[in-house]
Amino acid sequence: MHRFANPVAFNRLADRILPWAILLGIFTFATGLYYAFFDSPVDYQQGESVRIMYVHVPAAWMSMAVYAFIAVASFTALVWRHPLALIAGRAAAPIGATFTALALITGSLWGKPMWGTYWSWDGRMTSVLILFFLYLGYMALWEALDDDEKAGRAASILALVGVVNLPIIKFSVEWWNTLHQPASVIRMGGPTIHIDMLIPLLIMGAAYKLYFIVVVLWRMKLEMNRRKIDIMRRNVAGQES
Repeated sequence: MHRFANPVAFNRLADRILPWAILLGIFTFATGLYYAFFDSPVDYQQGESVRIMYVHVPAAWMSMAVYAFIAVASFTALVWRHPLALIAGRAAAPIGATFTALALITGSLWGKPMWGTYWSWDGRMTSVLILFFLYLGYMALWEALDDDEKAGRAASILALVGVVNLPIIKFSVEWWNTLHQPASVIRMGGPTIHIDMLIPLLIMGAAYKLYFIVVVLWRMKLEMNRRKIDIMRRNVAGQES
């Protein structure tokens, strides 16, 4: 991976990936949304409100996956000093925070007709809310310090500490009494959800992942350009002084 630490090499790789990821992402989103909202069956208990699942569940998956991505990038930055790791973590954080906010909002909208309330302080909802605050804290640390290296190290330490929340989110429905149903897709023994619902759900999950790939690569390219401009400005300022 160190060969992609060179900005030219990384930009070349990103430019090859982006067009295909964009085209595949558009196709996957269009296919997933069609099957989710027009072709998948209505749940016999939840009725049409079950269609919120196709937005909510992939967002919840990605909220955890992106945080895991940031944690790996943070570990890489702290241990191996990979120059792109901090940039990757910083670029991914707002995307993960958006996924988490989407999971919280759609979960509340789904919970009202199912549970009679928008919010309950059960293990799953509370731990996802904590995840959202971890994202905000990570981004705040980046903005609090002028030195990118110091800010990146502080944010990376927070990200690694916050990893403990991921298994809590995953297993909260098994450890404590909760309004949430047990896992029906990612579980031992295989999915319990009907195939007609599982397929569009997985397609939407793939669409969310492609969206993440596109946006994180764009944000990384922008961050690298920003740093390049900052270096040029400092060099110009040094020459003038």
